[in-house]
Amino acid sequence: MSKIKKTLLSLAAVSVSVCVLAGVMFYATDIAKGDLPATDPQSYTTIEANGLSFAVDIRGDKTGTPVILLHGFPESAVMWDSFMDELTANGYYAIAPNQRGYSAGSRPDDVEQYQLKYLTSDVIAIADQLELEAFHLIGHDWGAAVGWQVAAENPDRVISYAAISVPHIDAFGKAYREDTTQYEASAYIRFFQKPILPEFMMAKSDYERLRSIWTQHDAAEIEHYVGILGQEKALTSAINWYRANFPVFTNGLDVGKVNVPVTFIWGNKDHALKRSGVDDTRNYVEADYQFIEMDAGHWIIQEKYQELTGHLLTHLAKYK
Repeated sequence: MSKIKKTLLSLAAVSVSVCVLAGVMFYATDIAKGDLPATDPQSYTTIEANGLSFAVDIRGDKTGTPVILLHGFPESAVMWDSFMDELTANGYYAIAPNQRGYSAGSRPDDVEQYQLKYLTSDVIAIADQLELEAFHLIGHDWGAAVGWQVAAENPDRVISYAAISVPHIDAFGKAYREDTTQYEASAYIRFFQKPILPEFMMAKSDYERLRSIWTQHDAAEIEHYVGILGQEKALTSAINWYRANFPVFTNGLDVGKVNVPVTFIWGNKDHALKRSGVDDTRNYVEADYQFIEMDAGHWIIQEKYQELTGHLLTHLAKYK
């Protein structure tokens, strides 16, 4: 075979490989981006804040003491559905937003727009739009991370704070950097820094991998979440919380100490959040602090609903 023919065959092989790779990337990107129309629950109220539109579940009499509830990943305000009814039955005014990336009108393309400073600003902006001078705050998972910063920066607005699962951000960041057990448990955070691949892995085969995360949730709740995260750009927006805030884990954020009453509830079977950051959280609260350890995993509200909500209602009543 002539040298020219060998060269042509080699170029052809490279061209085929490039085409195959391009085809695979196109397929992965198409799966990852989501294909459901951008919609919000019809019963939710739309609130304009920070130039975005947020779908917010609002229940109860506005004359009651406000309680803002922040969901985590990969859930939505619906995680608080039953508890919101309990809150209103006890005279509270319950507000649970679908946060940035989870509301159809709040999915900016820029990854930096999901930094904690913007996520916390959304909470205050929503409170301002609802004319809430002061409010109780409850957060789970990423919602708890946001809540820690909201409480630290706004002691004049936050009556009390209840964090579920996630330690104070500074305590968790320190644990991530210094505790091998926590670093290893956080491998998924590093995986989420890759482009496209995390979305593809979670979305392929009708969101099989994503569905497997919700180990304590009923079928209706799971379908609700898939209905949100299956919308175009929604899954990427949700994962962008991890991408935008990766320096929080690797370098630290220095949120500072919280000077409002805090109840921190943690499940000792949580595979993602280890004890080092949990124990250190006490050092970041200057006001009244209560730590409650539950025999539960990460999805505490689904796994131990009565026990968890009992703790939350007791906490709220104490600082009402």
